[in-house]
Amino acid sequence: MAGNELYLRLMARKSAKTITEEEFKEIMRKGQIIDVREKDVFDAGHILGARSIPYSTFKQAHSSLRKDLPIFLYDQKKTLSIRSANILRKNGYTDVYILKGGYNGWTGKIKKK
Repeated sequence: MAGNELYLRLMARKSAKTITEEEFKEIMRKGQIIDVREKDVFDAGHILGARSIPYSTFKQAHSSLRKDLPIFLYDQKKTLSIRSANILRKNGYTDVYILKGGYNGWTGKIKKK
Protein backbone atom coordinates (compact mmCIF):
# COMPACT_ATOMS: atom_id res chain seq x y z
CA MET A 1 0.00 0.00 0.00
CA ALA A 2 2.73 2.48 0.93
CA GLY A 3 4.71 1.50 -2.17
CA ASN A 4 1.72 2.27 -4.41
CA GLU A 5 1.27 5.69 -2.75
CA LEU A 6 4.95 6.51 -3.27
CA TYR A 7 4.75 5.39 -6.91
CA LEU A 8 1.70 7.61 -7.49
CA ARG A 9 3.42 10.63 -5.91
CA LEU A 10 6.48 10.18 -8.10
CA MET A 11 4.32 9.70 -11.19
CA ALA A 12 2.32 12.84 -10.33
CA ARG A 13 5.46 14.94 -9.84
CA LYS A 14 6.85 13.73 -13.16
CA SER A 15 3.66 14.08 -15.22
CA ALA A 16 1.74 17.15 -14.00
CA LYS A 17 1.60 20.03 -11.57
CA THR A 18 -0.83 19.59 -8.68
CA ILE A 19 -2.68 22.84 -7.97
CA THR A 20 -5.06 24.02 -5.27
CA GLU A 21 -8.71 24.81 -5.87
CA GLU A 22 -7.95 28.55 -5.80
CA GLU A 23 -5.23 28.19 -8.47
CA PHE A 24 -7.52 25.91 -10.48
CA LYS A 25 -10.34 28.50 -10.42
CA GLU A 26 -7.98 31.30 -11.52
CA ILE A 27 -6.68 29.56 -14.64
CA MET A 28 -9.25 26.91 -15.56
CA ARG A 29 -10.90 29.02 -18.27
CA LYS A 30 -7.62 29.16 -20.17
CA GLY A 31 -7.59 25.43 -20.88
CA GLN A 32 -9.40 22.13 -21.16
CA ILE A 33 -11.08 20.80 -18.00
CA ILE A 34 -11.26 17.02 -18.08
CA ASP A 35 -13.17 14.81 -15.65
CA VAL A 36 -11.71 11.29 -15.77
CA ARG A 37 -14.43 9.66 -13.63
CA GLU A 38 -16.91 7.31 -15.27
CA LYS A 39 -19.84 8.85 -17.19
CA ASP A 40 -22.55 8.00 -14.62
CA VAL A 41 -20.54 9.69 -11.84
CA PHE A 42 -19.87 12.68 -14.13
CA ASP A 43 -23.60 13.00 -14.85
CA ALA A 44 -24.37 12.96 -11.11
CA GLY A 45 -22.27 16.12 -10.69
CA HIS A 46 -19.19 17.72 -12.23
CA ILE A 47 -17.25 20.98 -12.30
CA LEU A 48 -19.00 23.52 -14.50
CA GLY A 49 -17.32 23.55 -17.92
CA ALA A 50 -15.71 20.12 -17.59
CA ARG A 51 -15.68 17.51 -20.32
CA SER A 52 -16.00 13.80 -19.58
CA ILE A 53 -13.25 11.46 -20.74
CA PRO A 54 -13.48 8.43 -18.42
CA TYR A 55 -10.18 6.85 -17.43
CA SER A 56 -11.42 3.53 -18.83
CA THR A 57 -11.33 5.08 -22.34
CA PHE A 58 -8.58 7.64 -21.78
CA LYS A 59 -5.83 5.82 -23.71
CA GLN A 60 -7.96 5.90 -26.86
CA ALA A 61 -9.67 9.28 -26.36
CA HIS A 62 -6.78 11.49 -25.19
CA SER A 63 -5.84 12.29 -28.79
CA SER A 64 -8.91 14.56 -28.97
CA LEU A 65 -7.19 16.95 -26.54
CA ARG A 66 -5.26 19.92 -27.87
CA LYS A 67 -1.55 20.04 -27.06
CA ASP A 68 -1.44 23.85 -27.36
CA LEU A 69 -3.83 24.44 -24.43
CA PRO A 70 -3.35 23.56 -20.76
CA ILE A 71 -5.17 20.46 -19.54
CA PHE A 72 -6.79 20.42 -16.10
CA LEU A 73 -7.56 16.93 -14.81
CA TYR A 74 -9.65 15.83 -11.87
CA ASP A 75 -11.41 12.76 -10.52
CA GLN A 76 -12.90 11.89 -7.13
CA LYS A 77 -9.62 12.36 -5.25
CA LYS A 78 -6.67 12.32 -7.69
CA THR A 79 -5.46 8.76 -8.36
CA LEU A 80 -7.06 8.49 -11.83
CA SER A 81 -5.91 12.01 -12.66
CA ILE A 82 -2.31 11.03 -11.94
CA ARG A 83 -2.59 7.97 -14.16
CA SER A 84 -4.21 10.07 -16.92
CA ALA A 85 -1.49 12.71 -16.64
CA ASN A 86 1.12 10.00 -17.07
CA ILE A 87 -0.57 8.84 -20.29
CA LEU A 88 -0.56 12.44 -21.53
CA ARG A 89 3.14 12.92 -20.65
CA LYS A 90 4.05 9.76 -22.56
CA ASN A 91 2.20 11.17 -25.58
CA GLY A 92 3.93 14.56 -25.63
CA TYR A 93 1.57 16.74 -23.57
CA THR A 94 3.49 19.09 -21.29
CA ASP A 95 1.03 21.62 -19.81
CA VAL A 96 -0.97 19.34 -17.47
CA TYR A 97 -2.47 20.18 -14.06
CA ILE A 98 -4.22 18.07 -11.42
CA LEU A 99 -6.77 19.43 -8.97
CA LYS A 100 -5.54 18.79 -5.43
CA GLY A 101 -8.32 17.08 -3.47
CA GLY A 102 -10.24 16.26 -6.65
CA TYR A 103 -13.99 16.65 -6.98
CA ASN A 104 -14.47 15.67 -3.33
CA GLY A 105 -12.73 18.87 -2.24
CA TRP A 106 -14.34 21.16 -4.84
CA THR A 107 -16.47 24.03 -3.49
CA GLY A 108 -16.99 25.91 -6.75
CA LYS A 109 -19.82 25.76 -9.27
CA ILE A 110 -21.02 22.36 -10.40
CA LYS A 111 -23.50 21.02 -12.90
CA LYS A 112 -25.74 17.97 -12.58
CA LYS A 113 -27.69 16.18 -15.29
